[in-house]
Amino acid sequence: MLKKFRKTLGSVFALGVLSSVSVWAEGEAAAAGGTANTASGMIGMIAPLVIMVAIFYFLLIRPQRKKDKALREMISNLKVGDKVASIGGINGKIVRIRDDVFVLESGVGTMKSYISLDRSAISRLVKKGSDSSAESEVASIPDDEPTDNE
Repeated sequence: MLKKFRKTLGSVFALGVLSSVSVWAEGEAAAAGGTANTASGMIGMIAPLVIMVAIFYFLLIRPQRKKDKALREMISNLKVGDKVASIGGINGKIVRIRDDVFVLESGVGTMKSYISLDRSAISRLVKKGSDSSAESEVASIPDDEPTDNE
């Protein structure tokens, strides 16, 4: 009877091992399939973020960069005699350019004043000045006149 019990116990053990191996194999297959599902789930989560970044780039960042590039190009092409507007709303004619500073003439008739502005303060070109007459009409600027402090 002990032999019969061992034989039955052996067959039950073998059946248990086989079933647990098959369950383990199914679990591995499910895990592999689950990894595929997890990967597709991750792609499903990341794809909308990538799409939003692309939309922000093409609707906000890229047009702003184009606008900034056009502004930098316009400022680098400014010459004496051009009429410009500053970011603060000051309109004037460029009478002198020194490094990164523009000297603007603003006002009418005898009430003219001269204002120094940085390059970065120019916002737009109002009117392109004429090449030949711009330099001949430039008056002397008060701070350019020599002072006698001796």
